[in-house]
Amino acid sequence: MQAAQRAPVAAPQSTLTGWVVTLAGTGINLALGVLYTWSVISEAINKAGWGWSESDRSVPYSVALLVFAFTTILAGRMQDTWGPRWVAALGGVLVGIGLVVASFFQSVAGYVLGFGLLAGAGIGFGYASATPPAVKWFSKAKTGLIAGIVVSGFGLASVYAAPLARALVAAYGLQGMMLIFGVAFFIVVVGLAQLLKTPPAGYVPPEANVSVASATSAAPAPQRDFTPGEVLRVPHFWLLWAIYAIGAGAGLMVIGKMAKIVGTQAGLGAETAAILVSVLAIGNGGGRVLAGMLSDRIGRFRTLLICLLLQAVLLVLLSFTMKGSVLATVPVLTVFALLLGANYGSNLAVFPAISKDWFGLKHFGVNYGLLFTAWGVGGFVMSLVAGATWNDAAGSFGGAYYLAAALLLVAAVVTQVVKPPKARAA
Repeated sequence: MQAAQRAPVAAPQSTLTGWVVTLAGTGINLALGVLYTWSVISEAINKAGWGWSESDRSVPYSVALLVFAFTTILAGRMQDTWGPRWVAALGGVLVGIGLVVASFFQSVAGYVLGFGLLAGAGIGFGYASATPPAVKWFSKAKTGLIAGIVVSGFGLASVYAAPLARALVAAYGLQGMMLIFGVAFFIVVVGLAQLLKTPPAGYVPPEANVSVASATSAAPAPQRDFTPGEVLRVPHFWLLWAIYAIGAGAGLMVIGKMAKIVGTQAGLGAETAAILVSVLAIGNGGGRVLAGMLSDRIGRFRTLLICLLLQAVLLVLLSFTMKGSVLATVPVLTVFALLLGANYGSNLAVFPAISKDWFGLKHFGVNYGLLFTAWGVGGFVMSLVAGATWNDAAGSFGGAYYLAAALLLVAAVVTQVVKPPKARAA
């Protein structure tokens, strides 16, 4: 009782610490979001004349998505046990080494090793260590907001990274750009990792008893913390996993091919494509914050329903966005890019909040890591589908758009039947 009574006295300092951790996590994700510059790297590889096919240029990105996602399971367990600081620092080391290694190759295998395996694993370690410590400093009423802010850094990264990558490619070549990025992100991630910390034992967040929509319509708070083994035995965990895989996979498919969609399918050229890649990133980052806030107010699954349905409509419209059509104009594609990014980004804010709501905080890192594998599997599969369904004659990813749209409609229906685990006493 005494600890609980002292909590309000310490709340201002605790809140300040929480915001420092939140901003540090956001900064780490801003660096790790180099993953979303792949469409720029892919086009640079094509122009460099290295002999890669469209399918080849999907492979390093797809491998990175898969490795990133599955690494978060190990990284989540490590940060739950040892704390986030050194796990995030390890992520920075691996990302730096991976990009430097890739800078010495022109082959698919070299980029799979450097970008796909090493950088992908590093991103997993860093990303898994950014959100858990931040949300632990705040009450349930702010879970969606804080998760959204931290992961928005990842989504917003290509706003600066994409144009910076192009400038560095123009000045030093693709291999020089990869080397510079490797050194820079090593320094930034390892440095910011030192600011990450979790609350002390017995800490009670300010406003801990505030009632919000997510506590009623989204999911009741568990009366105990679920272990990873128990999470895997929750029947509707796998429905939740499927929703995440579909929502993330559809978005990652577009992100990885955005430059191709705008520049080639819509026929607007490389410069416009570069601008719209950044616009999509703004939507991606902003959507995470807005969706997190919305889910705190109207519930997690209502928010997902809205985003999944809208994303399905946008992908169908994108299939008609061909060179010379009324949809293939800069104003229309700007709106499309913002909304496609925002709908995709909503997944990265809402699903961590659901994981906290359903399974508690004690094992949050590894439990969300298990759920996050859906992001990697969905991205891996849909990115390969996009590469395989590109139609040179039609100049479109039409088959991939329709498949993703159909899956999104299925996922939207599932949001209405999925149920949280029954809260049980420890």
